[in-house]
Amino acid sequence: MIGYIILGVAVFGTITSTIVFVLAVLGAIKFRRSARQQHEAYKDRMADLPPVSVLKPVHGIDARMRENIESFFRQDYPAYEIIFAADEADDAALPLIREICAQYPKIPTKIMVTGRPPWPNAQNYCFHCMTDVAKYDILVTSDSDVEVAPNYLREVVPPLLDPKVGAVTCVFRGKSAGGIWGDVDAIGQTVEFTAGVVIANLLEGMKFGLGPTIVVRKDSLAAMGGFAAAREYLSNDFVVGNFIQRAGYEIVLSSHVVDHISPTMSFHRMWERQLRWAMGTRYSRPKGHLGSGLTFAAPFGILGLIAGLAFGHAWLGIGLFATAMLTRMAECWIIGWWAARDRVALRWIPIYPLRELHGFIVWCASYLSKRSLWRDNNYELLEGGRLVARRADGSVVTPW
Repeated sequence: MIGYIILGVAVFGTITSTIVFVLAVLGAIKFRRSARQQHEAYKDRMADLPPVSVLKPVHGIDARMRENIESFFRQDYPAYEIIFAADEADDAALPLIREICAQYPKIPTKIMVTGRPPWPNAQNYCFHCMTDVAKYDILVTSDSDVEVAPNYLREVVPPLLDPKVGAVTCVFRGKSAGGIWGDVDAIGQTVEFTAGVVIANLLEGMKFGLGPTIVVRKDSLAAMGGFAAAREYLSNDFVVGNFIQRAGYEIVLSSHVVDHISPTMSFHRMWERQLRWAMGTRYSRPKGHLGSGLTFAAPFGILGLIAGLAFGHAWLGIGLFATAMLTRMAECWIIGWWAARDRVALRWIPIYPLRELHGFIVWCASYLSKRSLWRDNNYELLEGGRLVARRADGSVVTPW
């Protein structure tokens, strides 16, 4: 009896994960088709591109930071400014930022020191302070560990010329700075995370933002209550997009794919990083996160193989295992290479099911803790995605 129950679970999980694979393929097709449609829709308006303010919070030295920051100074765009903000005047990133600014004197820049963040989410406080001094109506928010192509601004800004659009966000591919754990982190971003985004975009359209890029107008930002409305959330990127969508605006998933840098890191750091993302999703979208347990193919394929061999249904077990492995290798190819345009994904195809198994373990672990580590802060997550921040100096910042 127990053998049939285990096999039934494996069959059910393989069916649901295969359905998710089909949805990911359809989502990728929609994403690539939308890329062509966006190019056609906005090509005649490229001569009228408005000036924009690029907002970049910094905290210490990130991997490939010079390349990341310089990519924003090399934009093929008529007029823009870049604003940087750090918590402390002695932040290690600021000397490098000043050096890069001096190398590109034609690009207007501002450097701010915001002081100790009074909000639980320190990055959101930086965005709030930079918005107050931003010269232009369109704000391009982006993390410091992001590298972009020269046509980045030309592709992410035009949708906001439509007053019905309140925000634009981008999918991202992981770009490893080196090391096996950086590689594991990067390919997960490229395939697993992108698959989730294109499926959401396929089924219900975009109702959230993605941290590497969220582009907003000041009016749509004001309609959601400004960055202050998201001050107490861990996944502030998700919340900003979601609140703008709730305010009645459309969220556009840009055709532009940015590079999100995975630093050289230890296994422990990689684990903490991915666990923080998973916990953010768990608390921001609890039902969706719970259901995502049925999207993983590798664990059900392995369970089916073991149960099939143990309980006299070898061919069924082998079939379940083969289905799981082949769909996940195909997902790495279709999502990683074709949709995200990441050539590194081609090398991962034969072993990508192992990376998906790791993702399943992270998913399980996201239910075992309420605490998350990010940079110098320890976070305790509360219901609804809110958080209590415990700073390195011993101070505690709560949502109340």
